[in-house]
Amino acid sequence: MVNANAPSAPTPPKLLDQVRDKIRVKHYSIRTETQYLQWIKRFIYFHGKQHPRDLGAAEIEAFLSHLATAGNVSASTQNQALSALLFLYREVLGINLPWMETMVRAKKPQRLPVVLNRTEVGLVLERMEGTYSLMARLLYGTGMRLMECCLLRVKDIDFGQREILIRDGKGGKDRVTMLPETLIRPLQEHLTKRRWLYDEDLGKGMAEVFLPDALARKYPKAASEWAWQPGRLG
Repeated sequence: MVNANAPSAPTPPKLLDQVRDKIRVKHYSIRTETQYLQWIKRFIYFHGKQHPRDLGAAEIEAFLSHLATAGNVSASTQNQALSALLFLYREVLGINLPWMETMVRAKKPQRLPVVLNRTEVGLVLERMEGTYSLMARLLYGTGMRLMECCLLRVKDIDFGQREILIRDGKGGKDRVTMLPETLIRPLQEHLTKRRWLYDEDLGKGMAEVFLPDALARKYPKAASEWAWQPGRLG
């Protein structure tokens, strides 16, 4: 006889939640998490919502071929999709598929980058306005990468030392870069506007932001503090 009061077995997490958890355990970047999740989701929908455990080499090759032919994606994008599927099978499903390791990756065309001189960069920056102009000037003046600029937090900007602390950059490393004097005032003005919006959101109880690792448990109130707010440059 089944005991109606017996606790039911916990519902196993959904596949995408498992992927997200595994990515965070391995401390991958938020950008990588977003991209991997969307590629895995597209792979599942491409094959009529079948579980990846029931799919194999033919289905993966069909998906990647579809990206190249119908989607007309670049070689780097196709390789990113393959990396996401490799992560899914190896790290999440625990399925060892040796044939995926030897799958031929799309070759990137060898092209020389176009490098603008200082005059040309100046002409481009002069035609930009608002937040995008500030972002472009920060990228050019500090050497930050695009996502590093987008994820910059208030507390990582030191106007006194004229420095910006870039956390969890490429390779998971932190580094310090200079803050050009010409950008101090525009950045301060931008943060003043952001502070007004932050105070408004705080009053509505909507000012919490994502905190990395276990900081949300260690500092329960930090998610709503001004210092942890993103600069909202992206």
